[in-house]
Amino acid sequence: MLKYSGFFIFCLIVLAACNNPANSNMAQKKDSLVTLPFFNQPDWTPEWINQTDSAYNQIHTIPSFSFLNQNGKVVDENVVSGKIYVANFFFTKCRNICPKMTNNMHLLQETFKSDTAILLLSHSVTPETDDVNVLNKYAIENKVDAAKWHLLTGDKKAIYGLAKQQYFAGDTVGYYQSGNEFLHTENFILVDQHRRIRGVYNGTLPVEINRIKEDIAILKSEITSNLQ
Repeated sequence: MLKYSGFFIFCLIVLAACNNPANSNMAQKKDSLVTLPFFNQPDWTPEWINQTDSAYNQIHTIPSFSFLNQNGKVVDENVVSGKIYVANFFFTKCRNICPKMTNNMHLLQETFKSDTAILLLSHSVTPETDDVNVLNKYAIENKVDAAKWHLLTGDKKAIYGLAKQQYFAGDTVGYYQSGNEFLHTENFILVDQHRRIRGVYNGTLPVEINRIKEDIAILKSEITSNLQ
């Protein structure tokens, strides 16, 4: 009897993991094509929405923005127009999760180095100290390719508003914070060429970086098949 009860508990654990909305690699087959969900809420509930659905035109979209990158160049919504990109939030003085995230962003940079359809955006959550000069030094130290990967600084209120209210980077708790509570998240957010959120990942884990690569391939298949 104990043997069977243990097996039953194992099955429940597997089912719970599969149903966890935080596991963003939940691709779904539609007419034999694998597609990714959309994320419209800070609780990261996945939604599969067809172009024919009335909700399609109300899918959450990252709004206009404007920051400076490590070379002092303006990076705004026009820079990412028509691009698939991965966004995250970091600061140069961070010594715990940020080095891992930076290393993993570098892996993505090298994987998609020759793919002009892919960009990476890392926003500093301490822009008051991470100015252009500091970001430039950090970029050199971490072999950041400015043609592929933008380290961004700018108005702190704008960065935090974008992070918490638009990218849901602080999850549900961060979304409902009222002030400038410090943002410290390991999330990598995958955004499609229409600035819609299509995935969230733990940016400190190599296995999650592999999932991002797989999901980018799925997004590119969606574009080819005109399902977006």
